[in-house]
Amino acid sequence: MQKVTCIDLGLMDYKKAWDYQSGLQQRLIGAKTNNGTDQAGNYLLFVEHPHVYTLGKSGKENNLLIQDNLLKSIGAAFYKTDRGGDITYHGPGQIVGYPIFDLNSFAIGVKDYIHKLEQVIIDTLAEFGIAASPMEGATGVWLEPDNPRHARKICAIGVRVSRSVTMHGFALNVNTDLSYFSYINPCGYVDKGVTSLAKELGAGQPMDKVKNLLLNNMQRVFHLSAII
Repeated sequence: MQKVTCIDLGLMDYKKAWDYQSGLQQRLIGAKTNNGTDQAGNYLLFVEHPHVYTLGKSGKENNLLIQDNLLKSIGAAFYKTDRGGDITYHGPGQIVGYPIFDLNSFAIGVKDYIHKLEQVIIDTLAEFGIAASPMEGATGVWLEPDNPRHARKICAIGVRVSRSVTMHGFALNVNTDLSYFSYINPCGYVDKGVTSLAKELGAGQPMDKVKNLLLNNMQRVFHLSAII
């Protein structure tokens, strides 16, 4: 069973968190290169970001539907990133999880890793009585993905893997202000909605409770032991 250090970063600027996780990724890569083993350990970061839009390396910039002046007026930043996927939004009330995992130590590949992340989210939502699943041909976790008129995304997933070490991760809408998604084509889709735990349940949810459930499900799905 792999040991993973779990760190809650609280509310942190996107670029600062990006630099932080990048440093941890390089530390793990360096440990593997120098010693042939994972001496630095694996990490799981939880964080909330101030309003920000991020564009994946394969995304299209025109999926951001507003200009710089309006971006500033709504208090949001914009970054082009090195993760996979298209454009998404991060903001208060959304739990972002950044696993910095050496996939070799878990004996899994990238596809299995993403499927396991999706399963963690699906299992967490099930504890609130919400049925969710992946959508064929897309990453992330959806509600009613087979219903074109009602399909809505509740969790985005985008990762970067270097020498089998991951960074970036998932963004689960808990008490998120969903109006910010109206300024983008979320994940490049023009005909799909977004939702949150609060919207589906009709009330805001305790963030700490959701984080604890996510951590418990990470431990079970990935067969890891968390160090907090």
